[in-house]
Amino acid sequence: MEFISPTRGRLDFQAMFQDIVAYMQEDPDAHYNLIVGTDSQFGNETCFVTAVIIHRLGKGARYYYTRQRERVGRSLRQRIFYETSRSLSLAGQLAEALAQNGHADLNVQIHLDVGENGQTRDLIREVVGMVVGSGFDARIKPDSFGASSVADRHTK
Repeated sequence: MEFISPTRGRLDFQAMFQDIVAYMQEDPDAHYNLIVGTDSQFGNETCFVTAVIIHRLGKGARYYYTRQRERVGRSLRQRIFYETSRSLSLAGQLAEALAQNGHADLNVQIHLDVGENGQTRDLIREVVGMVVGSGFDARIKPDSFGASSVADRHTK
């Protein structure tokens, strides 16, 4: 899987992970959140973008994203569940790597592209349950900027 960083260019998973760790080591006394969010854009093909954000609370962030295109049509419900599963899969890989490198205490959040307003409100309970049941914190709109802003920016 290839990731793109606006500051570092194209990276594989290991290089992205090492960059995240290096970013945290620049200011070890700061507090950090690791955020994973996926958004999709439906057209002739569906574009799925998963973003990884390392947020230094009150002091900025760095992000990476990966993009996948599919020609298979999916309903809104299927897309939301697929977005959630993509985020969970990547968050699981990151959490495992963090645990192996002494950063198991880092807060990992999954930002979901669902909210109380709009067509996705009926899916909130199910996808939040998937995330929380997997051991991660879940955020929905308007607090899910990882999916609704960062990932969304790269789906177009």
